[in-house]
Amino acid sequence: MAFVEVQFPNDISYGSSGGPEYATDIVASVSGYEQRNINWEQARARFNVAHGVKTKAQLDALIAFFRARKGRAHGFRFKDWTDYQATNETLGTGNGTQTQFQLVKRYASGSVTELRTIVKPVAGTVQIYKSGVLQTSGLSVDTTTGVVTFTAAPTIGQVVTANFQFDVPVRFDTDKLSASLDAYGVHSWQDIALIEVRG
Repeated sequence: MAFVEVQFPNDISYGSSGGPEYATDIVASVSGYEQRNINWEQARARFNVAHGVKTKAQLDALIAFFRARKGRAHGFRFKDWTDYQATNETLGTGNGTQTQFQLVKRYASGSVTELRTIVKPVAGTVQIYKSGVLQTSGLSVDTTTGVVTFTAAPTIGQVVTANFQFDVPVRFDTDKLSASLDAYGVHSWQDIALIEVRG
């Protein structure tokens, strides 16, 4: 699958709906007890951008974007306005030899924490700290993988943390756009689905 490092129009994504989803199989016995099987250890996001299209200019931009991605063929970046930034995320602790650290975001609820790998940080938003000190040189951030690389490995015990914004890698989950003309210049859409891509 091809992936292009271009962001879906922000003014359309702002009016979208969606979020994380899981795949769980549930088998219920005749007595009402359930057996649940978790198929995905990590959530996969799904969005509907149909309600974000409010003007003719947005409609034109969406059609052009859809044609350029050739429906489901090519992935792209999407800003999830409900979850697009991380603050003071710990990436790891220096051991004197490790030079690469992956951007991550943690989601904590009670005693449970889910770790999400961030692969599409937004250029210019990533701030890296070593033991609380902002690093302004001696490192690089790959905005296509989310990997932070230091020219010199953090020393033993140095905690590497980060602040950043990020996009979600997605693709259209349809090869067809269907719009209805309700009145002159007024269009409506039933569903324009996007789904997160992995790997």
